[in-house]
Amino acid sequence: MAEKAIKKSMFIWEGKDSKGQIIKGETVGANMALIKANLRRQGINPTKVKKKAAPLFGGAKKVKAADISIFSRQLATMMSSGVPLVQAFDIIGRGHDNQGMQELLMAIKTDIESGSTLSDSLAKHPRQFDDLFCNLVGAGEHAGILDSILDKVATYKEKTEAIKGKIKKAMFYPVGVMVVAFIITAILLIFVIPMFEELFAGFGADLPAMTKFVIELSKVFQSYWWAIIGGIGVVIYSVREIKRRSKGFNIFLDKVVLKLPILGPIMRKAAIARYARTLATMFAAGVPLVEAMESVAGAVGNVVYSEAVLRMRDEVSTGTQLNIAMKSSNLFPNMVVQMTAIGEEAGSVDAMLSKVADFYEEEVDNAVDSLSSLLEPIIMAFLGVVIGGLVVAMYMPIFQMGKVVN
Repeated sequence: MAEKAIKKSMFIWEGKDSKGQIIKGETVGANMALIKANLRRQGINPTKVKKKAAPLFGGAKKVKAADISIFSRQLATMMSSGVPLVQAFDIIGRGHDNQGMQELLMAIKTDIESGSTLSDSLAKHPRQFDDLFCNLVGAGEHAGILDSILDKVATYKEKTEAIKGKIKKAMFYPVGVMVVAFIITAILLIFVIPMFEELFAGFGADLPAMTKFVIELSKVFQSYWWAIIGGIGVVIYSVREIKRRSKGFNIFLDKVVLKLPILGPIMRKAAIARYARTLATMFAAGVPLVEAMESVAGAVGNVVYSEAVLRMRDEVSTGTQLNIAMKSSNLFPNMVVQMTAIGEEAGSVDAMLSKVADFYEEEVDNAVDSLSSLLEPIIMAFLGVVIGGLVVAMYMPIFQMGKVVN
């Protein structure tokens, strides 16, 4: 049974070094006693150690993928400039606005000062640094080219975060408009339609069928708005939980997404771009192909492609060429397979896969821009039908009364 993780906090300390000079700093640790013991091991006699107070407003924020991407580039830049690793962590950590990121970097710095390697220190924080990140850093440490590998890791993180942003943009725009449409519709049904209902009560004539339907719908919203909103919330929460826990549901969902008429091709191109970018980075770092494929499977972002990559790994481990394994999966376009084959023949798979990644990342970018342009008139038409339909339904009795008067 795994041990429960010990909660660590940020401590501010002050002490004297072997020359009697006063030095100050910040360190992450479980308690004051451990902090003092660690300082003494470093030749520092602690005179003051206290827990750092949380900010009055905001507090520690969640560490996001974008924070890790920026940190990767900062660390790569400092390492290539000759800044020592511990000092680089200290500079980046102290300069970060996010206290959660500060504590993370200071915890890693403390581990490194205690003698851990960078890859082992990062591996203690799997939520922020996945196996792929740690494997690449470990390969750089073993080969003695950590600064070069960190640059590749930084580029990889920047590219993958960029493509994630594009996919979110493609998904968020229509969803955002649908949410706004629902809110406007609910406001009309709950607050505006009842006013018209009171007005029509004195007409003494039958109302059009469309008007009756909207009035009945308004009554349902007025009586059960809490149940409707709660039901939508329950559905969203349930889908998220099932997606998090059920592998079968994820496979079904990813298969459906890949078959959608407009979004499907974008998701397919994004998965290929992630596959090519990740594998190219692993190759450039000198990671063996079979070992690299496992990390690639976790980075493609689609269960269908992930399982295909794992099958390809099994084929490659028995001596099959990578391009043949890719072709047998029936998930990669002929161009990608042929470029991989050329790379294998020329001994430059990483360069070829980088070109493939560049091409498909640009394809995703263009596809998302095209999707936005395509969706705008469709969404405007949808809003016009929904909102305009409600307005027309309410004014139809007034138009009929006008005709009777004339």
